[in-house]
Amino acid sequence: MTPRKGTLGQGWSFPFGFDSANGQVALSSDEQNIRECIAIILSTRPGERQMMPSFGCRIHELLFAPNTAGTSTLVAHHVSEALMRWEPRIEVLDVKSFPESNGSLRVQVDYVINATNSRQSVSTNISNGSR
Repeated sequence: MTPRKGTLGQGWSFPFGFDSANGQVALSSDEQNIRECIAIILSTRPGERQMMPSFGCRIHELLFAPNTAGTSTLVAHHVSEALMRWEPRIEVLDVKSFPESNGSLRVQVDYVINATNSRQSVSTNISNGSR
């Protein structure tokens, strides 16, 4: 049985904005809300949130690390660790990180949404300071 729409959660959309139809704060829900929360977790440095100092992902510590397979492995570890801790609606299946020729890292996260048993994937580029 598939859960009713809205059971996966709802929150302010990311990036923050207003709904042009009604002028209220734009919201996201369900799978989109989970994808946006993953983006928030990965883009937040631990210590950045005053009331939740441990929230976030440690990938920012690697900003000026060499763009190598070793750095990619460490990024994948930090991403997996952060998502397992901060996004309880999913089970992380796999995190892959690949160095790109432009100095960034491609990160792909495969996960299952616990409530629906739906397999999902998100992919993002993370800029590295050592270009």
